Amino acid sequence: MKRLPTLLSFLPLTFAAAMVLPAHAERADRDQPMHIESDALRHDELQQTSVFTGNVVMTKGSIVLRGAQLDVRQDPQGYQYGVVTAASGKRAFFRQKRDTAPGAPEEFVEGEAEVIEYDGRKDDVRLIRRAQLRRYTGGTLSDDITGQQITYNNLTDVFTVDSQTPQAGNKPGSSSGGRVRAVLAPKAPPSASPASPAGTPAAGTRLQATPQLTAPQEP
Repeated sequence: MKRLPTLLSFLPLTFAAAMVLPAHAERADRDQPMHIESDALRHDELQQTSVFTGNVVMTKGSIVLRGAQLDVRQDPQGYQYGVVTAASGKRAFFRQKRDTAPGAPEEFVEGEAEVIEYDGRKDDVRLIRRAQLRRYTGGTLSDDITGQQITYNNLTDVFTVDSQTPQAGNKPGSSSGGRVRAVLAPKAPPSASPASPAGTPAAGTRLQATPQLTAPQEP
């Protein structure tokens, strides 16, 4: 069956036949329009909800979400929410560029889980079941975290990890999710100039010539 891509731009949830341009890293991803490509779409204009199915790819600023199905809704204030579900036995994918200081190496956060939820109001991403979150600095893996549920907040740059997946009717500690595992690379300390020995001028200090003293002449 030939794939019929569905291209949408939500700003707000209205349809537009347009090409999806490559996503650029933006400082405020939640203020960017949401572009979605899929095999099929079911949209409810009254409820402001849409269901995309089949090889779904969503971009929103530097955010990229991929999975088998994406449910999107928009609240009256204009905030967008998305839930990506993976195909059976697979995991959905998430990727986002982090803001860094000028001249610093680029940093990306990416992860996989069976279900990935995006909250535009809170500007956070929640990875649910078989969750894994990685951070890359300059193309090198810095941190690698696994758990049953991981929540990453882009505004505060804080992530929380739970070894259990909350389920309705479960008693605390009844869910078997294993333990949280994390590999955190140490950050390089800022370079500091060695302290100068006592009495030694610091580097870059120029010595000034002292005017020659002359003995006072007798009257």
